[in-house]
Amino acid sequence: MIWLCSSCNNQQDKSTGLIGAGSSFDYPLFSSMFAAYHEKNQIQINYQSIGSGGGILQLNHKTVDFGASDAPLNEEQSKDIKAAVLHIPVCIGAVVISYQIPGIKDTLNFSKDVLAAIYLGKITNWNDPAIQKDNPSTKLPDQMITVIHRSDGSGTSFIFTDYLSKINPTWKTKVGRGTSVNWPIGLGGKGNEGVAGLIKQTPGSIGYVELSYALENKMPVAKVKNLSGRFIRYGAGFLPIS
Repeated sequence: MIWLCSSCNNQQDKSTGLIGAGSSFDYPLFSSMFAAYHEKNQIQINYQSIGSGGGILQLNHKTVDFGASDAPLNEEQSKDIKAAVLHIPVCIGAVVISYQIPGIKDTLNFSKDVLAAIYLGKITNWNDPAIQKDNPSTKLPDQMITVIHRSDGSGTSFIFTDYLSKINPTWKTKVGRGTSVNWPIGLGGKGNEGVAGLIKQTPGSIGYVELSYALENKMPVAKVKNLSGRFIRYGAGFLPIS
């Protein structure tokens, strides 16, 4: 999702460039797209991958020409900006579960209840019977789970917490959905880049990232059980809550 502010007072010469900020979810696409646009039109677009919350703040302060987020502005945020804001959908991406468990090369399966229990801090070890049940052919280690989440305001967090709220009543009641929530447990990383980096360097970790960050960093991507009882990977038409 991208939104444009018609009354921003950025002093940059609009004939030669634009400045934007926000979602790290969109950054891989924007990097390629803006480079191609500059090559063809000689117009520089400088985009700062600082997270959706940062993009909203800079748009509010009118220090950028546009901001980007994976969640649209809510009523309160729209009022704070005090200017007409146009929302334009620009891309669809996937939020995936990745992990780093020494000695495990299998693609792990996660049911919705197990995922929610991990992020609620109710499942704390990789060889927990509930995880083992989802992965009967994999010998899971007796190792503590380190939960990784975003530390900044994040559209990626909005997508993930919205999913957890839909599949788990306890999460919906105690934590809820949002770009920033009070995480019950875990370590925070800034941006999708920060979460991916923490997962890669922390043995026993699990976290959520936009798909391109997992693929670029050659990180494992879990299968998640959908309502029909199938463990599915990312891909068009294979949404875990469908």
